[in-house]
Amino acid sequence: MQKKPLFWLVLGTILSLEGLEASAQKKASDKKITTMKSVLHKANTRGHANHGWLNSYHTFSFAGYYDPARVNFGALRVLNDDVVTGGAGFGQHPHDNMEIISIPLRGALEHGDNTGGHGIIKSGEVQIMSAGSGIAHSEKNASKTEDVNFLQVWVFPKERNIQPRYDQKLFSAEDRINKFQTVVAPDKKEGALWINQDAWFSLGKLAKGLTTEYSINKNSNGVYAFVIEGDVTINGQKLNKRDGLGVWDVEKLTIAADSDAEVLLMEVPMN
Repeated sequence: MQKKPLFWLVLGTILSLEGLEASAQKKASDKKITTMKSVLHKANTRGHANHGWLNSYHTFSFAGYYDPARVNFGALRVLNDDVVTGGAGFGQHPHDNMEIISIPLRGALEHGDNTGGHGIIKSGEVQIMSAGSGIAHSEKNASKTEDVNFLQVWVFPKERNIQPRYDQKLFSAEDRINKFQTVVAPDKKEGALWINQDAWFSLGKLAKGLTTEYSINKNSNGVYAFVIEGDVTINGQKLNKRDGLGVWDVEKLTIAADSDAEVLLMEVPMN
C-alpha cells in the first residue's frame, strides 16, 4: 500500500524544486560552435531513495537529494529512474509550466488527470504532458502484482502558461534498431510527440560493434545521453548502464556500441 504521509512530504519537496531556476530559463539563440564541453554522471553517483513502494534514482537534484552542481542540464530539469511496486503509485498532485515525459522500460504505467486525460502506457510507448497553466495528475502501476520501471523526465517549457495537454504514442521498435528514432520533437510533422520546447528525444537500440552519429538539430542545444542498457562510447567517453553524459558546443555525437546497447538522447536548449 502507498504510504501517504511520506508521499506528501516528497511531493512538497518536488514542487519546491520544480520551480528552481525556472526564472533563469530564456529563449535560446543560435551561437557559433567552438570547443566541445561535457559533464559525466556515473550511475553510482545518482541520488537514491527507496520508500518500499517506490525505488527511485535521481540523475539531477530531486526531493530529498540535492547537489548544487546537479540541478539541471540546460532545459533538462529532472531525469528519474523509478520502480513502482504492483498496486502502488503517486496520488493526484499538481504541476505547472513543465513538460513531463514518461518512458516505460518494463511493465505498464497508468495516468489520469483533472482535464479528463487518461491512458496506460507500456514499454515501446512514450507519454508527454504539458502542465502549462496548471494540471493535477496521478501516476500508478497499472498492474497489481508486477513492478513498473519507467524514466520520468522534466523539461522547462519554451512558452509558459499554455493550455495543459496530454498525449501518448506507440513507436515501432524496428525503427530504432541500429539507428536513432525521434520520439519527442517541437515539430509534429516528424511523427513524434510534440513538446513545448526546442527539444528532441531519440531512442536507439544498437548492436555490438556498430558506430553511428547523431547531428544536433539546433546549434545552441546540448545533448544529454542516458545509457538504458549496455556499454557505449560517445565522443571518446566510455559509458555503462545507467550512466549519463551531457555534451554541448558540439555539432554531432559519434556513438559506438561496445556491447548490445539501448540509449536515450535528450537534445535540449542550454540557455
